[in-house]
Amino acid sequence: MKGGFYGLRGKQLSLILLVLVCTTILIWAWEKTPLLTTLLPPQNRLLQLYPGPALESSSKPPIHKNKDISTSPEDKEVVNGQEEKAFSLVDQLNPEKSSPGIWNSDSNVITPSDEKKGDPINVPKEESRDNRVPEGKSSSKKAEDVDLVVAAPISSANKSSSLEGKEYKNSTISAGNQACNYAIGKWVEDDSRPFYSGFECKQWLSPMWACRLTQRTDFAYEKFQWQPKNCKMDKFTGSNFLRRMQDKTLAFIGDSLGRQQFQSLMCMITGGKESPDVTSVGWKYGLVKARGALRPDGWAYWFPGTNTTILYYWSASLCDLEPLNSTNPTMDYAMHLDRPPAFLRRFLNKFDVLVLNTGHHWNRGKLKGNRWVMHVGGVPNTDTKIAEIGGAKNLTIHSIVKWVDSQLPKYPGLKAFYRTISPRHFFNGDWNTGGSCDNTTPLSDGKEVLKDESLDPVAVAAVKGTRVKLLDITASSQLRDEGHISRYSIRATPGVQDCLHWCLPGIPDMWNEILFAQL
Repeated sequence: MKGGFYGLRGKQLSLILLVLVCTTILIWAWEKTPLLTTLLPPQNRLLQLYPGPALESSSKPPIHKNKDISTSPEDKEVVNGQEEKAFSLVDQLNPEKSSPGIWNSDSNVITPSDEKKGDPINVPKEESRDNRVPEGKSSSKKAEDVDLVVAAPISSANKSSSLEGKEYKNSTISAGNQACNYAIGKWVEDDSRPFYSGFECKQWLSPMWACRLTQRTDFAYEKFQWQPKNCKMDKFTGSNFLRRMQDKTLAFIGDSLGRQQFQSLMCMITGGKESPDVTSVGWKYGLVKARGALRPDGWAYWFPGTNTTILYYWSASLCDLEPLNSTNPTMDYAMHLDRPPAFLRRFLNKFDVLVLNTGHHWNRGKLKGNRWVMHVGGVPNTDTKIAEIGGAKNLTIHSIVKWVDSQLPKYPGLKAFYRTISPRHFFNGDWNTGGSCDNTTPLSDGKEVLKDESLDPVAVAAVKGTRVKLLDITASSQLRDEGHISRYSIRATPGVQDCLHWCLPGIPDMWNEILFAQL
């Protein structure tokens, strides 16, 4: 029994050992010549199903070259109360309710509470180029096609980003599969700035806005450029701009901030140099100085080399203003809240690019001083909600944008923009109550805008669902309180500072860079 037991166990061990050896041999053979691999396509064919760069970018972590984008608690901190402050734009502009500044915070960044990104905009084909070349004039279509590629993505990390219904996508341009939002970014130093000299651009620049001609001695604010976060702007040069605007007319229609943008662009194009070949053509648009007037209602200039016209028309409210008694101009004016200015209605067919703005004249003092009486539907307004400044402004902006949008199918080459409001920086009072903006240190409240929602909600709501683009400059300009005229106006009034208008060269130059990028 004993021998039989050990003999049986020995046979079992031998059998087990044999099975293990055979299994090992089979596994080794499988690894050398796996049968299943013959049923699968080669690896390089698998990779061809997916674009190489996209595959690489999805497998590599994003590289942050910007040291200023910090993940520290301070940088992530949301500004206390900014969601509530961030505008009440109407209240901000109404002297009866205004606060010291648009924002008055020690935070050094404007941070998003919930960052969401947007789908690229599908621009209709007819808007992608201008078809309105005058008869007998040559068109450089190839050059324009190249120039229209203005936004290139600098990162592929957000290829699947989505705004999902956010109206803010109106200010973006499709850059491949990534939305390019010029309103999000940071200010960076640039020793090559400014584009022109405040001493030299006397042909276009009003002396009251040329801070180089005043007592001001600090000009560090001139040495910064705006750098969008997710896109790269083409470098602005006068020749590039004129080539892109060949055989075209650009019209600014708005208030004095629109006039600043117009003068800034004229200086940027010419480099501030005297340009005797540029011809005044204001008479073609009725922009002539009326008897007894301080100045005409606007200006228009023609660049003969490229057949480009740039004009500005003063319309502080964007409403149609009509004297109630044409025989007595000292009487009140009907302020048609739902009707675009007669100038815009008359000359829209002449324009290829239109930039609209309004905002800072919407207060009781301005309406009363100008003797403007609100009208809706051609009759005096009786709606108490519209009678409020905020309601009237809201109705006007929506009405004008909607009207422009309704006209765009008639003029397929026309590109229309609504520029968001330019921020004020009055601290410790308003313009007439001792408010000041004495800061001369650039970017003392931060250099970045990360919030993906515009600070001008009225403008955002107006352009939503239209083909009118949003030219969003509010948040980026908000960081530049040191760039205002401040106390340094030529005819300074003691105790009164200009914390609304900007020194030129200065912040409005950036507005034109963003405009150029979207043409």
